[in-house]
Amino acid sequence: MSKYLLEITYTLEGVKGVKEKGGSARLAAATELIEGVGGKIESFYFAFGGTDAFVVADLPDDVSAMAAALTVGAAGGATTRTVSLLTPAQVDTAAKKNVKYRAPGS
Repeated sequence: MSKYLLEITYTLEGVKGVKEKGGSARLAAATELIEGVGGKIESFYFAFGGTDAFVVADLPDDVSAMAAALTVGAAGGATTRTVSLLTPAQVDTAAKKNVKYRAPGS
């Protein structure tokens, strides 16, 4: 499983839904969505500012993450930004890879 950060921004209709049914209903809906694509929610937090909620989830792959994001977006109550998260060990492995690259102009 891969780990993802889902940044959720509610539309006006989405904010109305949260106000009417509360935060626990959103957690239940998010859990159903993530489990429906074979994943698991690690954490769910509401926030102030430009992003209304942050969800950290384990998902099987990028296709599952895309399926979740498309489903949320198509429903119209929120938009999502999905960020793939890496562990320090994964970054260590990446740093040890020998990759050839030429900077522009070189």
